[in-house]
Amino acid sequence: MTAGGIRDRFRAQMRQEVKDAALRQLADGGAGALSINAIAKELGVSGPALYRYFAGRDALLTELILDAYADLTAAISLASRPPDLAAAYRAWATAHPHRYRLLFGTPLPGYDPHHDGLTDAARQVMAVLRTSAEPGPEPAVALRTVGLWSRLHGFVSLEIEGNFRALGLDPDHYFAAEVDTLRSAR
Repeated sequence: MTAGGIRDRFRAQMRQEVKDAALRQLADGGAGALSINAIAKELGVSGPALYRYFAGRDALLTELILDAYADLTAAISLASRPPDLAAAYRAWATAHPHRYRLLFGTPLPGYDPHHDGLTDAARQVMAVLRTSAEPGPEPAVALRTVGLWSRLHGFVSLEIEGNFRALGLDPDHYFAAEVDTLRSAR
């Protein structure tokens, strides 16, 4: 094995450990809790040492967002029908609420969540959602896709923030009703 191969593997492993630590921070305290120095301390290295792996907080955040978009896209891509797609979207979001908030929550001050790399990743999610829309003229398909996403996003956002439970509502019951509504809207 070449030294470059070992260095490359170590670099990939270290980058993954940094991302894993960052995801734990996000799960514990949200995007505002993301701290390069706290990650470094958890991993037993200096803060400046992490800059060998990520240019800074924004570069790390971008990579976490790209990973989350890729994972969400993969999760919903397995669905073959709109009800399955809706269920897959919800399942991913409720299993990874901190990552869902990273994609669709309030951006961190000073961070641009709409730069080209991220919007390209978001378009991949929308492309999968688009496959669930009935064929038709382009504006109509786009409108149905955005409508589907808006309804899913609204429902899931309310659920992961605990709004249904706080009101004594069973989210499973209301989600089933929402899926029925989506079916009849087709």
